[in-house]
Amino acid sequence: MNMRKILALSLIAAVTFAACKKKVNNVSTVVHASYPTITISGSQFVSIPVGGAFTPPAATAFDSYYHENPTVVKDLGTLDNTTPGLYTVVYSAKNHYGFVGTANVYVAVTNISDSLDLSGWYLRLADPNRVAFVTKVGRGLFRTSNVGGVDTGDISTGPIVSAVFAVTSPTTLTFGSQLTSDGPLSSSLESLSLAPADTTLNYAITEASFGPQVRTFKKQ
Repeated sequence: MNMRKILALSLIAAVTFAACKKKVNNVSTVVHASYPTITISGSQFVSIPVGGAFTPPAATAFDSYYHENPTVVKDLGTLDNTTPGLYTVVYSAKNHYGFVGTANVYVAVTNISDSLDLSGWYLRLADPNRVAFVTKVGRGLFRTSNVGGVDTGDISTGPIVSAVFAVTSPTTLTFGSQLTSDGPLSSSLESLSLAPADTTLNYAITEASFGPQVRTFKKQ
C-alpha cells in the first residue's frame, strides 16, 4: 500500500472518530423560589364616596434574594365607583424567574358617615369562645380577626381567618370578593343592626373551610 493510500485511510479514520465522539455539556441551574415583596405607599385601606374618584396608591417591589426591583402591575378588577361595595385591587410583581408577589388594596365605595365605628369584641351567638375583634381601618371599612367565628379556645378546631368588610348603609355590610389566608371568600345574606346595646353583624360566607349558615356576631 503506497503512502498516499495510507494517508487517505488515516484521514477517514480520524474524521469518523471525531464524528462519533460526543461533546456532553450538563448544565444544572438551581432556582430559589423567591417572591417579590410589594410595599404600598400609604394605607392599603381606601374609602371613596359613591361616584368619587379612586387614585391607586403608588407601590414598589423588591426581591431581597435576587436583589431586583420588578415592575408593579395594578389590577382594578371589578371596581365600580358608582356601586356601593367592597372592592379589591390586586398589586402584583414578577421577578425574572417568574415568581409573583402580590398585595391587596381594599376599596370601600360608600357614603356612610365616618362617625360609624364598629370596633370592639364580638361574640358569635353559637358555642362559647367564638369571638372576633373588629378594627376600624377606614371610613365604613373594617377588619375582623375571625370571620368564621371558629372556637378560639382551641385553634385546632378550624382556621382563624381575618377578613375585611365594608358598611354600605346603616343596615348593610359586605365582604365583596377577596383572598384570605385560607382562600377566596365572598358573602351573602348580610345585614347590620345598630340598635343601642345590641349591635350585631350577620352574614353567610362562601369559603371552603366554613359552612354556608348565617353567622351572627354581637358586640360586647
